[in-house]
Amino acid sequence: MAEEEKSLKKQVMVAIDESECSKRALQWTLVYLKDSLADSDIILFTAQPPLDLSCVYASSYGAAPIELINSMQENYRNAGLNRLEEGTKICAEIGVTPRKVLEFGNPKEAICEAAEKLGVNMLVVGSHGKGALQRTFLGSVSNYCVNNANCPVLVVRTKA
Repeated sequence: MAEEEKSLKKQVMVAIDESECSKRALQWTLVYLKDSLADSDIILFTAQPPLDLSCVYASSYGAAPIELINSMQENYRNAGLNRLEEGTKICAEIGVTPRKVLEFGNPKEAICEAAEKLGVNMLVVGSHGKGALQRTFLGSVSNYCVNNANCPVLVVRTKA
Protein backbone atom coordinates (compact mmCIF):
# COMPACT_ATOMS: atom_id res chain seq x y z
CA MET A 1 0.00 0.00 0.00
CA ALA A 2 2.79 2.45 0.88
CA GLU A 3 4.49 1.70 -2.45
CA GLU A 4 1.23 2.38 -4.31
CA GLU A 5 0.87 5.75 -2.53
CA LYS A 6 4.43 6.67 -3.43
CA SER A 7 3.86 5.85 -7.10
CA LEU A 8 0.68 7.96 -7.11
CA LYS A 9 2.48 11.01 -5.73
CA LYS A 10 3.27 13.59 -8.35
CA GLN A 11 6.67 15.25 -8.45
CA VAL A 12 6.95 18.97 -9.07
CA MET A 13 10.41 20.40 -9.63
CA VAL A 14 11.02 24.10 -9.03
CA ALA A 15 14.27 25.38 -10.54
CA ILE A 16 15.85 28.20 -8.55
CA ASP A 17 18.86 30.42 -8.95
CA GLU A 18 20.06 33.55 -7.15
CA SER A 19 17.48 35.80 -8.85
CA GLU A 20 14.40 37.29 -7.23
CA CYS A 21 12.25 35.94 -10.07
CA SER A 22 13.11 32.34 -9.17
CA LYS A 23 12.27 32.98 -5.51
CA ARG A 24 9.00 34.53 -6.63
CA ALA A 25 8.28 31.47 -8.80
CA LEU A 26 8.81 29.22 -5.79
CA GLN A 27 6.59 31.37 -3.57
CA TRP A 28 3.91 31.58 -6.26
CA THR A 29 3.95 27.81 -6.70
CA LEU A 30 3.63 27.17 -2.97
CA VAL A 31 0.80 29.68 -2.50
CA TYR A 32 -1.29 29.36 -5.65
CA LEU A 33 -0.85 25.64 -6.25
CA LYS A 34 -0.99 24.65 -2.58
CA ASP A 35 -4.16 22.55 -2.91
CA SER A 36 -2.97 20.91 -6.13
CA LEU A 37 0.40 20.11 -4.57
CA ALA A 38 -1.01 18.52 -1.42
CA ASP A 39 -0.35 15.05 -2.83
CA SER A 40 2.90 15.98 -4.54
CA ASP A 41 6.58 15.94 -3.70
CA ILE A 42 8.37 19.24 -4.25
CA ILE A 43 11.89 19.06 -5.63
CA LEU A 44 14.03 22.18 -5.28
CA PHE A 45 16.63 22.18 -8.01
CA THR A 46 19.58 24.43 -8.67
CA ALA A 47 22.40 24.20 -11.18
CA GLN A 48 25.81 25.76 -10.86
CA PRO A 49 27.38 26.70 -14.20
CA PRO A 50 30.84 25.27 -14.79
CA LEU A 51 33.46 26.99 -12.65
CA ASP A 52 35.84 29.05 -14.79
CA LEU A 53 39.34 28.70 -13.40
CA SER A 54 41.14 30.25 -16.38
CA CYS A 55 41.92 33.48 -14.51
CA VAL A 56 43.45 31.50 -11.62
CA TYR A 57 45.73 29.57 -13.95
CA ALA A 58 46.62 32.71 -15.89
CA SER A 59 47.48 34.70 -12.77
CA SER A 60 49.67 31.88 -11.44
CA TYR A 61 51.42 31.24 -14.76
CA GLY A 62 49.63 27.90 -15.15
CA ALA A 63 50.66 26.46 -11.77
CA ALA A 64 47.78 27.25 -9.44
CA PRO A 65 48.12 25.69 -5.97
CA ILE A 66 45.78 22.72 -5.57
CA GLU A 67 44.63 24.12 -2.20
CA LEU A 68 43.39 27.26 -3.97
CA ILE A 69 41.54 25.25 -6.61
CA ASN A 70 39.96 22.99 -3.95
CA SER A 71 38.94 26.01 -1.88
CA MET A 72 37.32 27.71 -4.88
CA GLN A 73 35.45 24.53 -5.81
CA GLU A 74 34.20 24.09 -2.24
CA ASN A 75 33.04 27.70 -2.05
CA TYR A 76 31.30 27.29 -5.39
CA ARG A 77 29.48 24.17 -4.17
CA ASN A 78 28.54 25.92 -0.93
CA ALA A 79 26.99 28.77 -2.92
CA GLY A 80 24.64 26.27 -4.57
CA LEU A 81 23.84 24.58 -1.25
CA ASN A 82 23.11 27.99 0.32
CA ARG A 83 20.70 28.74 -2.53
CA LEU A 84 18.87 25.48 -1.79
CA GLU A 85 18.72 26.37 1.90
CA GLU A 86 17.13 29.73 1.05
CA GLY A 87 14.51 27.88 -0.98
CA THR A 88 13.97 25.42 1.86
CA LYS A 89 13.26 28.32 4.23
CA ILE A 90 10.64 29.67 1.82
CA CYS A 91 9.05 26.20 1.70
CA ALA A 92 9.15 25.89 5.50
CA GLU A 93 7.06 29.07 5.84
CA ILE A 94 4.27 27.21 4.03
CA GLY A 95 4.91 23.93 5.86
CA VAL A 96 6.49 22.07 2.93
CA THR A 97 9.64 19.97 3.15
CA PRO A 98 11.26 19.76 -0.29
CA ARG A 99 13.77 17.34 -1.70
CA LYS A 100 16.93 19.27 -2.67
CA VAL A 101 19.00 18.61 -5.79
CA LEU A 102 22.22 20.37 -6.80
CA GLU A 103 23.83 19.74 -10.19
CA PHE A 104 26.78 21.28 -12.03
CA GLY A 105 26.60 22.29 -15.67
CA ASN A 106 24.83 24.64 -18.04
CA PRO A 107 21.68 25.54 -16.05
CA LYS A 108 19.14 25.25 -18.86
CA GLU A 109 20.46 21.86 -19.96
CA ALA A 110 20.90 20.63 -16.37
CA ILE A 111 17.30 21.56 -15.52
CA CYS A 112 15.85 19.61 -18.45
CA GLU A 113 18.14 16.62 -17.86
CA ALA A 114 17.23 16.52 -14.17
CA ALA A 115 13.52 16.79 -14.92
CA GLU A 116 13.80 13.75 -17.17
CA LYS A 117 16.11 11.78 -14.86
CA LEU A 118 13.92 12.43 -11.80
CA GLY A 119 10.70 11.70 -13.70
CA VAL A 120 9.00 14.93 -12.67
CA ASN A 121 5.39 15.58 -13.65
CA MET A 122 5.75 19.36 -13.84
CA LEU A 123 8.64 21.80 -13.97
CA VAL A 124 8.31 25.34 -12.62
CA VAL A 125 10.74 28.09 -13.65
CA GLY A 126 10.80 31.83 -13.15
CA SER A 127 11.12 34.37 -15.93
CA HIS A 128 13.06 37.62 -15.88
CA GLY A 129 10.66 39.01 -18.47
CA LYS A 130 13.35 39.64 -21.08
CA GLY A 131 12.23 41.04 -24.40
CA ALA A 132 12.66 39.23 -27.70
CA LEU A 133 15.94 40.99 -28.48
CA GLN A 134 17.50 40.16 -25.11
CA ARG A 135 16.36 36.54 -25.39
CA THR A 136 17.95 36.34 -28.84
CA PHE A 137 21.37 37.50 -27.66
CA LEU A 138 21.42 36.34 -24.04
CA GLY A 139 19.23 33.26 -24.27
CA SER A 140 16.43 32.34 -21.93
CA VAL A 141 16.45 29.44 -19.51
CA SER A 142 12.65 29.40 -19.29
CA ASN A 143 12.28 29.44 -23.09
CA TYR A 144 14.80 26.60 -23.42
CA CYS A 145 12.93 24.55 -20.80
CA VAL A 146 9.55 25.12 -22.46
CA ASN A 147 10.96 23.83 -25.74
CA ASN A 148 13.16 20.99 -24.45
CA ALA A 149 11.78 19.57 -21.19
CA ASN A 150 10.01 16.21 -21.36
CA CYS A 151 7.24 17.37 -19.03
CA PRO A 152 4.83 20.31 -18.77
CA VAL A 153 6.60 23.56 -17.83
CA LEU A 154 5.00 26.37 -15.85
CA VAL A 155 6.72 29.73 -16.32
CA VAL A 156 6.06 32.25 -13.55
CA ARG A 157 6.67 35.77 -14.80
CA THR A 158 7.68 38.59 -12.53
CA LYS A 159 5.35 41.55 -12.42
CA ALA A 160 6.20 44.19 -14.99
